[in-house]
Amino acid sequence: MTGAVSQSRPSISAVMPAYNATALLPQVLSPLLAMLRAGEIAEVLVVDDRSTDDTAAVAAALGARVLVMPQNGGPGAARNLAAQHAVGEVLWLVDSDVVVHPGGPALIAEAFRDPGVHAVFGSYDDAPADRGWMSQYKNLMHRYYHQRARREATTFWAGCGALRKSAFLAVGGFDVKTYTRPSIEDIELGYRIRAAGGRILLLPDLQGKHLKVWTVQNALRTDIFARAIPWSRLMIGREGLTDDLNTSKAERLRAGLAGLWLLSILALPVVPGLWALTLALSAAVVAANWPLLRFLYRAAGPGVAIRGGLWHQFYYVYSAASFVWCLIEARLFGRPAPGAQKV
Repeated sequence: MTGAVSQSRPSISAVMPAYNATALLPQVLSPLLAMLRAGEIAEVLVVDDRSTDDTAAVAAALGARVLVMPQNGGPGAARNLAAQHAVGEVLWLVDSDVVVHPGGPALIAEAFRDPGVHAVFGSYDDAPADRGWMSQYKNLMHRYYHQRARREATTFWAGCGALRKSAFLAVGGFDVKTYTRPSIEDIELGYRIRAAGGRILLLPDLQGKHLKVWTVQNALRTDIFARAIPWSRLMIGREGLTDDLNTSKAERLRAGLAGLWLLSILALPVVPGLWALTLALSAAVVAANWPLLRFLYRAAGPGVAIRGGLWHQFYYVYSAASFVWCLIEARLFGRPAPGAQKV
């Protein structure tokens, strides 16, 4: 049930935390500054996180309003500072490697006509900038999950998302004491927004192009240490497993299937008679992941579909293993989880 609808259009501040982003700023700021000139947004606010290059000077020269952090604190701290100085009623958070699509301000303004909506977020587009298979897979996988998820979201994403400033300040902004590096501070913020009674909407047409170049090395490091482990600790300590996005019940079943499949492959040299089981599990893995494989194939071709599909099974396994490890931490070693309410 929604609340009363307001007819007024909220003012929007586009907020971009930036660290050593000189090379990307002309591309990522261009559409936002065009929206500013067209009167669609109230300001473009870049927060320089104590860059060692000319990020602040370049952003100012391009036409953005610039704040400089007193010390390097990460994007969460930079966004918190922006909220204290932004003129808009709504904070449109955009990462410094995301090029937003036209139409974003209208989508955001329409969503916030409902006073019960405290946050919205979108997704990456279907044409990642980098052509490497890992960049294609990672960015397209993000889009796949966000485009298929429920519109009433249980969490938040800060890469291209917007927040009602009053609600953001009321819950204390991003938790930069727990998350001192870029991690899941946006997910944790989403939990607090919902706990305070705010609604979070996923807007599939609110999109941006991701310029990040992914490699096997930085994907593993980010997925495990910046995402899977801290998110597992958060879920164990506060919410439990959520039935949404890539932690849904269906995704958990696929993760279990991926684990069985990989175990059967590893066991084949020792127990050759398992080949029939491995073959059956292989067919089951393809069937269970067919929508994703088809999506990757249509968006990026057979090479990305095959390599990305195989990596995705590995992703399931190391993500599930991270959750199990965090359960062991909590149950056996008594490690306190962030915001622990139940263990």
